[in-house]
Amino acid sequence: MRIRLGLTLLVVSTLALAPAHAATKQEQRVADATDVLDQLLRIPEQSIPPALLARAYAVAVVPNVVKAGFGLGFRHGKGILVVRNADNSWSNPAFISLTGGSLGFQIGAQSTDIILVFKTRKGVEDITSGKLTLGADAAVAAGPVGRSTSAATDIQFKAEVYSYSRNRGLFAGVSMEGSSVSMDRNSNAAFYGSSSMTPEQIFASSGNAAPAVANNFVQLLTAQTRRLPKQPGMDTGVASNTASNSRSVPSQPSVKTYGIADPDAGSVVADDSQDF
Repeated sequence: MRIRLGLTLLVVSTLALAPAHAATKQEQRVADATDVLDQLLRIPEQSIPPALLARAYAVAVVPNVVKAGFGLGFRHGKGILVVRNADNSWSNPAFISLTGGSLGFQIGAQSTDIILVFKTRKGVEDITSGKLTLGADAAVAAGPVGRSTSAATDIQFKAEVYSYSRNRGLFAGVSMEGSSVSMDRNSNAAFYGSSSMTPEQIFASSGNAAPAVANNFVQLLTAQTRRLPKQPGMDTGVASNTASNSRSVPSQPSVKTYGIADPDAGSVVADDSQDF
């Protein structure tokens, strides 16, 4: 009887402590996104070109996007978005949702990881203010892959957003036209413990404002980009990223192109800065 009572108390105490140590849905989502970034570091020859990341204003990672359907497909997933600050550091993550259809005959379901690389601030502002539809609100292109790809393909990186998928550990450009990205405000509230936390406040807040799992993601992205040229590659239209910044969308946003670093040669390909 004593043994049975002791085992019962052990089980009850274990169950009582489990919720305190179990990861929340939001923490697991950040951990999954960190795993995608970790794979990005492991296969530099078959992943996003460093020259593109050097020009990124923001990066979104949406792990485990479910794509399902019969005939016309449908994709949905939830992930995180970080932006580059004025000091070239990366912000805390804000949570986003990705939805959209896909053309082509398809039976069954599959899961993939999606990465979006934003070259300009405008796309991020559309997300924080409502919704961004890729291909309609911002030009999107399937991103090139590999260290030297940028030297031969789309050398000026003129699209506003570049999209990638990861299947079986390999990264590849993927068409995302028609997909929409919006803020997951409920997840932001749960993760940061405040229903009034805005995306702008998240991006501008200090690192200790987020749970520790967020720092793992930011540190990995920093490790991926710290050796790249210190140039986001876009005209943000503002001087700094602060909590008081309203991030209003310019009436005629200006996007600039810059020289692209060649990691193999250690030089920069000349490209006169220009608006388009």
